[in-house]
Amino acid sequence: MAKKCLKWTGICIGVVLLCAIALLLWLTIAEYKPAAVEEVEVGDVCPGVNEIYAEGTPLSVGDSLTVLSLNTGYGGLGKEADFFMDGGTGVAPSTSDLEKNTHGIAARLRAEAADVYFLQEVDTNSSRSGSKDFTRLYWQYINAGNREGYFSAHALNYSCPFVPYPWPPIGKVHSGVQTLSSFFMEKAERIALPCPFSWPVSTANLKRCLLVGYVPLEDSDRQLVLVNLHLEAYDDGDGKTAQTKMLMKFLTSEYEKGNYVIAGGDFNQTFPGALEAFPVKSPELWTPGVLEEDILPEGWQFAYDLSTPSCRLLNEPYDAASQNTQFYVIDGFILSPNVQLNSVETKDAAFGYTDHNPVLLDVTLSE
Repeated sequence: MAKKCLKWTGICIGVVLLCAIALLLWLTIAEYKPAAVEEVEVGDVCPGVNEIYAEGTPLSVGDSLTVLSLNTGYGGLGKEADFFMDGGTGVAPSTSDLEKNTHGIAARLRAEAADVYFLQEVDTNSSRSGSKDFTRLYWQYINAGNREGYFSAHALNYSCPFVPYPWPPIGKVHSGVQTLSSFFMEKAERIALPCPFSWPVSTANLKRCLLVGYVPLEDSDRQLVLVNLHLEAYDDGDGKTAQTKMLMKFLTSEYEKGNYVIAGGDFNQTFPGALEAFPVKSPELWTPGVLEEDILPEGWQFAYDLSTPSCRLLNEPYDAASQNTQFYVIDGFILSPNVQLNSVETKDAAFGYTDHNPVLLDVTLSE
C-alpha cells in the first residue's frame, strides 16, 4: 500500500513538473521582444474617420496647450480595490466594478477637455479587463462633441499570453500607454526602455517604453515632441534609474534638434519635496524611487503639484481617514527650456475610479 501511494505521489509530482516546464517553454517562445524602436500607427481608432480629421487643430510657436496625464489602472483599481503587489490581495476587478471604473474614467477625461492626453495602463485585450479594447472606448468618449477630433497612438508595454501568478492567475495581458492628441501627429514611435528582469521572470513581465508622438508646427521646421511614459514599478531601483537616464538622453537629443519637448506620465518615482508632503508610512510596503533635481540639464524643469496626491497605495480599499492610507506624488511632467510652464494641477478625483488622480498641465511654446 505504501509503495502504491509513493508511486502515485511520484506520478503526480512528475505531471506537475512537466506542466510547469511546458508552461515555461511556451512563455519563453511567446515572450514579447519588441525592437529598440518601432513605428506606431497613428489613427482615429474608428475606420473611415481619419479622412475627416486629417489636419487636426493647428499648432504654432507661441501657442498654449494643455496636457492631461492619468494612469487608468486598466479600469480595475477604483476605490474598492486593493492589489496583491502592494500588500493587498486583489488580482482582477468584478465585471460591475470594471464597468463603473472605465466609464467613470472616460467621463472624467472628456470633462477635462485637454488638448493632449497621456494615458497609462490602457488594456487592449486582457483577461483582467474583460478582453476589451479600451483605446477605442476612451477615444470615443473624448471625441464626442469635438468637431476637430483626436488622433490616437498606443504602444504595448505588457504583452503576455498567460501571466501565471498569483492565484487565481492574472492570465492574458495586452496593455500599454495611449496618447490622444487634438493636434495632428505626423508619426509616433515606441522607444524601448531597459528591462531590469532576466529570464524566466522576463517572460511574463512588463517591457517598458516611451510612446513618442511628433506634432509639426505651422510655419516652422520644428516639432512638438510628446513623450508618454510609465516607468518601472516593482524593481529594486536599478530599473527606474536606467530608464530615467535613457529618458533624459532621448529628451535632450530632441531638444538639441530645436524641438519642443513635453514628457509626462507615471514615473513611479516621487518628485522633489513629495516625501516631505506625503511621508512614507510603511517602508515594508511598496515605496517609489526618488527623482532628483540634478538629473535635469540647465533650463529644464519638472512640472508637478504637491498640494494633492497623484497616487495611492493599493494595500487596502481606499479610505481617506485610514491611518494606513499612503499617498504619493509620482505623476507629472518634464519640460524642455523652450516650453513655458503656466500651471500644473492635480485634480482631486478622490481615487474613485483609479488609484491615480489626473494631472493637468498648461504650457506655452516659447518664441
